[in-house]
Amino acid sequence: MTTDELGASWRPGCPVGAEQLRRVELDYVGFDGQTHRGELIVHQDLVADVIAIFGQLRNIGYPIAKMQSVVTYFGAEDELSMEDNNTSAFNCRPLPGSNEPSLHAYGRAIDINPLLNPYIDSSGHIEPATGGPWLDRSRTDPGMLHDGDPVVSAFIEHGWRWGGDWRTPKDYQHFEKR
Repeated sequence: MTTDELGASWRPGCPVGAEQLRRVELDYVGFDGQTHRGELIVHQDLVADVIAIFGQLRNIGYPIAKMQSVVTYFGAEDELSMEDNNTSAFNCRPLPGSNEPSLHAYGRAIDINPLLNPYIDSSGHIEPATGGPWLDRSRTDPGMLHDGDPVVSAFIEHGWRWGGDWRTPKDYQHFEKR
């Protein structure tokens, strides 16, 4: 990829160069039950994993609201992308409440249906801010992720970690592979 293609999602000082990232176009099942085409920007080392995992998700009919680069959202604004329930990967941004780069800044993390699978830290800070209703993990809305789900299992089988397994913060939308 090039820095021009990455737009506002990449900037000088990012921990990974644009040439190490790849755009992966994927079919997915939308909430309307139809097949849609989306894209994720990921580290070149993870392309095969991403194709295999999202193939599994499509085969089981797991619904994804949207799947587009965060550059679509004004200045690659992560909060806007999450509020729009957009599944995304690369964004050169820090960890919440930190100056340290997140694994998204390396193209090594994917957030899935983030509105339905919010992030919450030990102080009660929620991302996206509109995700509060889905902190009730007894809900079983389509697209929500739970321990033992086929989606979570698909990522774990490929060596990824799920943020929903963490003690704090809980990051139900987040999968990463170092």
